[in-house]
Amino acid sequence: MSDIRKRSSDPDQQWQAGSLEFREAERPPGWKYKSWKIGPVKIPWYASPESQLILVSFVCFLCPGMFNAVNGLGGGGQVEANAYASNAANCALYATFAVVGFFAGTITNALGIKTALSFGGIGYCVYIGAYLCWNHTENFGYIVFSGVLLGCCAGVLWSAQGAIMMSYPPEHLKGRYISWFWVIFNLGAVIGSVVELGLNIDKENNERVSDATYIAFLILTFLGAVLSWTLVDAKHVIRRDGSKVILMKHPTWKTEIIGLWETLWSDPYIVLLFPMFFASNWFYTYQFQDVNLARFNTRTRALNSTLYWLAQMFGALIFGFALDFPNVRRTTRAKISWVVMFVLTFAVWGGGYVFQRQYKREPDHNKDGDKYDWTSSGYIGPMFLYIMYGFYDAAWQTCVYWFMGAITNNSRKLANFAGFYKGIQSAGAAIIWRLDGKEIPYMNLFASCWILLAGSLVVALPVMILKIKDTVPVEEDLQFTDETIEDVIGFKTSYEYPDSAAQARA
Repeated sequence: MSDIRKRSSDPDQQWQAGSLEFREAERPPGWKYKSWKIGPVKIPWYASPESQLILVSFVCFLCPGMFNAVNGLGGGGQVEANAYASNAANCALYATFAVVGFFAGTITNALGIKTALSFGGIGYCVYIGAYLCWNHTENFGYIVFSGVLLGCCAGVLWSAQGAIMMSYPPEHLKGRYISWFWVIFNLGAVIGSVVELGLNIDKENNERVSDATYIAFLILTFLGAVLSWTLVDAKHVIRRDGSKVILMKHPTWKTEIIGLWETLWSDPYIVLLFPMFFASNWFYTYQFQDVNLARFNTRTRALNSTLYWLAQMFGALIFGFALDFPNVRRTTRAKISWVVMFVLTFAVWGGGYVFQRQYKREPDHNKDGDKYDWTSSGYIGPMFLYIMYGFYDAAWQTCVYWFMGAITNNSRKLANFAGFYKGIQSAGAAIIWRLDGKEIPYMNLFASCWILLAGSLVVALPVMILKIKDTVPVEEDLQFTDETIEDVIGFKTSYEYPDSAAQARA
């Protein structure tokens, strides 16, 4: 390895050289570690972080992606008069999610990635099926039950996804991995919205979406649950440099529950990110129910939803790659990202304030005949606002995940961080869905979104300044595991990543 270092002083070239040596000489036997080549393109081995991230992304493409496509229409694809069913289902969903999500890291570590993801996928199938049932029976109890079940399932799925996305990649590629996931995941919502648009393109009035829409999504979510079983266990995943994912050996329910509290005890500063977690899904209800459903007809809602999730893909790409920009120290990137998000918050939501002043919740201010169609003369401005709402959401979620991933590389901690994130996020979502169900004035709900987003950024600032480092030493990551440095790094105990303390000093 020292000979490789001598050939180049550039850290990225060292990493590439080390990766090449590992691929050629040090790779374990078996099909999981065999690389493939299609023309000039080299495909990473199956048990690589890249391959596993893509698989997880497609599970979320098929499950939460279809969920987002349905909810992005507002009212779960129903008419505004039936939006109370969607409000009740989602309130039940996120209230359950908030409880389960807090312990989801523990559950994921105990059950394993594949079981957790498959269990999560089944919940999305039942939820979509409940809307199909509602089209014919308007069974309120069943649609609320589907929300409760999905709350249990989704909490576990997102914890498993978060642990993979934040702990599998090396430090200097975490932002890129997050952006890859977010692009593939939101591509599911984009395609789902395009399907909705195609199936409902002739509905110029405010009508519920067709049965065919729900049936298509029901099949896709089931396929997502099945796809989760193609993943490999985390203990078999090996990075390009030969290092392994930091895992706790032989987890038990007792040790994992203790580990949940150890995480809070050892990293109390994580509570400064809790307001960002709380705000991260708060604005969905306002955007879907009180903008898209309230102001646009059925086919235009489908178009808006398509554009919204497409903007999320671009937002994730831009922020993911910017957060990994190699010529700027990670500590500096963290501070710059905070400033950019603060400016975006006032720019995007300032535009939202101008639009929100034009209508109220009262029926005489929001009649069906006043709803925008894409042929309406004043549609372009609201369309761009809705696009920016989607871009902002991707930027927010990408930054929050990157902040958590920059604090530690320990997958046990990160699973718990992801559980905290989704649990607190869901508590906020449950509250705002309930408030919308009580028909709180639109302007009040809008103001709550803007204030929470800006305020949570201010609270989180000390983490950006004091806790995010240029690199996290392996010894620090191993404080609460049974692993040794040799277990984790393998044959490269002296190997240095490009995003290392040495690079930071340089």
